[in-house]
Formats: sequence, C-alpha cells, structure tokens
Amino acid sequence: MPLRTALGADGRVAITPGVVDVVVMQRVPIRGRERANAGAGHAWRVLVLQRGANTRCPGSWEVVHGRIERGERPEHAARREVAEETGLHSERLYAITVNAFYLAGRDVQAALVFAAITQEGLPEPEVVLSHEHVAFRWLSISAAQRVLTWPREIEALTHIAHLLRSGDAGAAEDVLRVPD
Repeated sequence: MPLRTALGADGRVAITPGVVDVVVMQRVPIRGRERANAGAGHAWRVLVLQRGANTRCPGSWEVVHGRIERGERPEHAARREVAEETGLHSERLYAITVNAFYLAGRDVQAALVFAAITQEGLPEPEVVLSHEHVAFRWLSISAAQRVLTWPREIEALTHIAHLLRSGDAGAAEDVLRVPD
C-alpha cells in the first residue's frame, strides 16, 4: 500500500502507512566484564532474519517486516507479523518511529517501526521461521546494526537503544507502550 495523505476534518494531514518493521528483542542478563558497561546488568539482544533464495533480496538480513492488511491496526499487524515470521509471542510492544522509503517504480512507503519484547531472560526463545527466511541470529544491538541490510532498520535500532535503555521506555512508557 503506498503512502497516502489526506486532510482530516481537524485540518491536520493524515498519513496512512502500508507496512510495519518490527524489531524483536529479548532482555538478557550480562555476565563477567561486560556487566560494568551494561547498566543494570542486562542487555538487549535483537533477532535478525536472513531472507531465502526464492524471495526478494535473497541473502539479505532484516528485522520482521510486513504489510498492514486492509482494515488492520498497525499494532495488530506488528504482532501478527512477529507470530507469522518467527513463531514468537510479543509480551510488550512499543511504537518507536516512522521511516519512509521508496522502491523504484512504486510509491513512497511509510514503515511504522515497533519494538516487540519477547520472553525476558534465558533461555533463548524458540524461533520458528516462515518460508521467507532461512536463518536467524540473536545479536547485540551494535552487532545487529553491522549485519542489517536496510539503513532504516539500522537507524531504528539507534532509537530503540536510546528509548529502551532502562529496560522500558522510562518517562515515555505511557506514550510509547502499545496496550495489549
């Protein structure tokens, strides 16, 4: 779905997004030397997915990504895409940012970016990949930024690292956390 704008009854511009990018994360305890630099002794791990040979952008690494279906709320699309592409349940969901992008020959798209928090602590949640992906990795935020293909996803991780640095959104929790 292309990016659509319309003037609402209140005179504001309304933008209709077409896709969601969902950064799936797990908060894990840090041990040893890393603990001194990990705040409260925890760090985020990010799930990155590698695209399969018979899909668009074969071999690229990405976060969960998908279309918002007609009549679907973006937060419902985010939760649905996480379940479809990874088999995981989102315990908490945060609205992070909006990233625009353009694909040649198509309209400008608006990707709503969410952070989906899965089970906290260890062990690692069991990931069940969809037909779109052939591999996954749980990486630190900085390691994920080094392997992700799309700059908008790398930038989103910078926002997430800042906003969720304490384990939740702190003073912005009431604004950024999406109700269940």
